[in-house]
Amino acid sequence: MGNKAPLTVVKIGGNIIDNPIELVKFLTDFSKVDGYKILVHGGGKLATKMAESIGLSPQLIDGRRITDAPMLDVAVMTYAGAINKNCVAQLQALKCTAIGFTGADGNLILSEKRNHPTIDFGFVGDVKKVNSELLFSLVSLGIIPVFSAITHDNKGQLLNTNADTIASEIAISMSSTFEVSLIYCFEKQGVLANSEDENSVIQQINALDYAELLENKAIHSGMIPKMDNCFYALNKGVEKVIIGNQTLLSNRNSIFTTIKL
Repeated sequence: MGNKAPLTVVKIGGNIIDNPIELVKFLTDFSKVDGYKILVHGGGKLATKMAESIGLSPQLIDGRRITDAPMLDVAVMTYAGAINKNCVAQLQALKCTAIGFTGADGNLILSEKRNHPTIDFGFVGDVKKVNSELLFSLVSLGIIPVFSAITHDNKGQLLNTNADTIASEIAISMSSTFEVSLIYCFEKQGVLANSEDENSVIQQINALDYAELLENKAIHSGMIPKMDNCFYALNKGVEKVIIGNQTLLSNRNSIFTTIKL
């Protein structure tokens, strides 16, 4: 373990992306993280705004977003275009050699179209394989890969893919060659015992704690898939998983949630 170089995979959520001042703060802190690093970003509200501006209405089934062909075009334009290139440009200004990627670039992330027994999610992809050899080469050259939440199926089709899952799969794929820390950065200080109380951060959660929190419905909606990705990553060789806001990158005294097996 001690012979492996550290690698930090950071995923930022939409709330940071939607706030230009917070985004610059985050990227400044991210640029100062020691060692090798990879950034994965979500989509924020830009895709919804653009969709509405051209008369598209987001489709939801059971609270889950459907990506039809027009919405996929919007997602690609905003996630892989405007948001991704803005992050890359900001990192260049901070003297970081960053390159923006979708999963299609260099066949870096291969997915397959989601096959659900009752819901047609449209062009939503589930990750099948990360090209760890190419990613290792890029990172070893001192390049900071910046991934948007777009992958492909190797048959010419782009797919909208959950950014939390992408971050988890990338972290797992790098864990055989690096000592990987996976950090989920969003607007909260960590996982909250009470969603109404910003100060109720649970500083450590293991699998038993998680089961209890689920049973008590203290954790629900969007936090559940995020937590599932955390435990999945730890079970597959990722060394450390943390959830919190961007201050944990720069402030050693900040409060956050550490996920343990």
